[in-house]
Amino acid sequence: MQPSIFSEQTCRPFFSIIVPVYNGGDMLVACLKAIQQSWFQSWELIVVDDGSTDQSAAIAQSFGAKVLHTAKRSGPAAARNLGAQVAQGSYLCFIDADCEVHADALTHFAKALKRHPEVDAAFGSYDDAPKALNFVAQFKNLMHHYVHQTGQEEASTFWSGCGVIRRTSFLQLGGFDIERYPRPCIEDIDLGYRLQQKGGKIRLVKQAQAKHHKAWTFWHLIKTDVCDRGIPWTRLLLSYQKGFINDLNLQVSHRISVVAVYLLVLCGLFSCYQASFAFLALGLASLLLVLNIDVYAFFFNQRGWRFTLGSILMHWLYYFYSGVAFFCGTAFHWFASSPRFISPIRVFPVR
Repeated sequence: MQPSIFSEQTCRPFFSIIVPVYNGGDMLVACLKAIQQSWFQSWELIVVDDGSTDQSAAIAQSFGAKVLHTAKRSGPAAARNLGAQVAQGSYLCFIDADCEVHADALTHFAKALKRHPEVDAAFGSYDDAPKALNFVAQFKNLMHHYVHQTGQEEASTFWSGCGVIRRTSFLQLGGFDIERYPRPCIEDIDLGYRLQQKGGKIRLVKQAQAKHHKAWTFWHLIKTDVCDRGIPWTRLLLSYQKGFINDLNLQVSHRISVVAVYLLVLCGLFSCYQASFAFLALGLASLLLVLNIDVYAFFFNQRGWRFTLGSILMHWLYYFYSGVAFFCGTAFHWFASSPRFISPIRVFPVR
């Protein structure tokens, strides 16, 4: 038997679950099936079809969802905004079509919101058993799980893959910024920052988890992390009045690690000409291991030594291209701040 809050019958659902989808296929089936199996049952289901060419709309209808259609391919931010316009729930619950929420995820969200009525939004994390079995997908999703499981519960951002927000707060903010983010990007991070600037509170609910189905590939991961996350996130942070926040992917140890990786590369190159640089490179590699020992221990406990060694190399590569993204994002921010350099931004928009 679930506590009484889960059996309340009201005219208005507690959650309006909004799932944006483009050619969801089998992942959408798994997503909607998991939602139906949720312990918490005070919700309505809205699926917004963003110009799919497969049977996504028919699949959604077979699960009893209210199906909406965007006028054209508009991106997930616009699709979520459209769903929010017709939502009846007290809270909007955004779930990506490639996410399979655990049966107790909505329960954990509901408990957290009832326990902390001052909270305007909350989000969960991926679980530690991603669906895709290739190394890059396992690394990326496990890294995401680790970051959120070790993050501060009083959060400074938002995540729309598995997150909830008070409907009135969402509408007051104008929803996701579809002008700046017409494609999958950092529209949820931007929303979280705007919510905080208005005095809203966000909470990380670590127990509310979802299995991610996305099969990341090496080049797609780098392109997404640099162009769709690193660069626009840097520009957002530089324009954010509170500056950089020591949370999630922005901890001080991560910033030191970026510098250490670049020094390691330089020392590795110079060691070809002078052997003393090899000792400096060894010291920097040791520093990186110490700074990130907790995450490497996590990888070892999850997948063993072989996976951990590969993950260390991927993690250092992540720090390297994060530095590239930060440099590019900073340059774009400076260009955009100067009227003399407006044209390069228009030629190379960051979306």
